[in-house]
Amino acid sequence: MRIIFMGTDIFAVPALKAIAGSSLELVAVITQPDRPKGRKLKLTPSPVKKSAQNLSLEVYQPEKVSDKTFINEVLKPIKPDIIVVAAYGQILSSEIIHMPPIGCINIHPSLLPKLRGAAPIQRAIINGDKETGVTIMFLDEGEDTGDIIIQDRTPINLSDTAEDLFIRLSELGSQMLMKVLDMAQKQILPRYPQDDTKATHAPRLTKEVGRIDWNKSSIDIHNLIRGTIPWPGAYTNFNEKLRVKIWESWPVSDLSSTSGSPGIIVDIVSDKGIIVSTGQDELLLKTIQPPNKAKMDFKDFVNGYRVKIGDMFI
Repeated sequence: MRIIFMGTDIFAVPALKAIAGSSLELVAVITQPDRPKGRKLKLTPSPVKKSAQNLSLEVYQPEKVSDKTFINEVLKPIKPDIIVVAAYGQILSSEIIHMPPIGCINIHPSLLPKLRGAAPIQRAIINGDKETGVTIMFLDEGEDTGDIIIQDRTPINLSDTAEDLFIRLSELGSQMLMKVLDMAQKQILPRYPQDDTKATHAPRLTKEVGRIDWNKSSIDIHNLIRGTIPWPGAYTNFNEKLRVKIWESWPVSDLSSTSGSPGIIVDIVSDKGIIVSTGQDELLLKTIQPPNKAKMDFKDFVNGYRVKIGDMFI
C-alpha cells in the first residue's frame, strides 16, 4: 500500500512519524513551501518538512498542490494507493481526491459534523464544550463534509488550553490513523455519512476574537483566554491605556465579598490573584503580559503598575 502524506503544521508530525516508524510504504511527503518568519523574515521550513528530512523521506513543496503540472509530473507517477492529509493548509482538487484507489483520508480534530473548519480545537474551548475528539474521514469536495471512518473522544478539562488540547489530539489522531491504515490494508474501511443538519462551524481565528468582553460571564471569559492560547491571545485594556494579554485565569464566585461593574478590580488576594467583576461572578487573573514585556505573575503586575482595587479593565 503506497502512501503519500500531506501535512504542514506541527499537528501533523506525530502522524507522519507513526507511518514512518511502521512497516508501511511511505513514498512521499508533501508540505507547504518554506515561508518567511520572525522579524528578519527568514525562510523557514514547515514542521512536517523538518521531520520528514530527519527521517530521510522524499519531500515535495508545490506552491499549489492542485496545479496540473504537479499532478501530472509528480503525483500520478507515484501511483499512491492512499493519500493521508493532516493540517496541510491547501484545498485538494477533485482530481487528487479521486486519484488513489483507496481514497484520500483526513485527520480532523473534532467530532464531525461538529466544528467543521479551520479552528476546531480553539473553538471547542471558546464555546465551552465539555468534550471533543478526532475524526478520520474520507475527503470530498466540501469543507470537512466527507464520510466518517472512525472517531474517538477526549474530555476538555477546565484547565486545558488550546495548546494542551492541540498536543493531546495530535497524538490521539496519530494512533487512530494507524488503526485506519491497518483496516485499509485489510480492505475493511467503513463509511458513515455525516448528518449535515447537525453541522457547526469553526472559522479561522482573527486577532479581534481575542478581545475580552467583561460583560460576559467569568466562565465565558476564562474559556476565551484558554482557547486563544498561544494565538491570538485574549487581551484587554487596563485603566483605558495599557493593553495587556491575560494568560492564566480561573472563574470564581466566592473569593470576594464585594461586587462591581464588569471589568472592575474588586479584590487583590495576595496568594491567589487579581479578582475582576464580570457580567456573572468574578474572574481570578493569575498571569498577565503587558505590551513589549514577558508574561508576569499577577504580583509583579500589581507592584509594577501600582494596581489597586477599583482600577478597571475594559
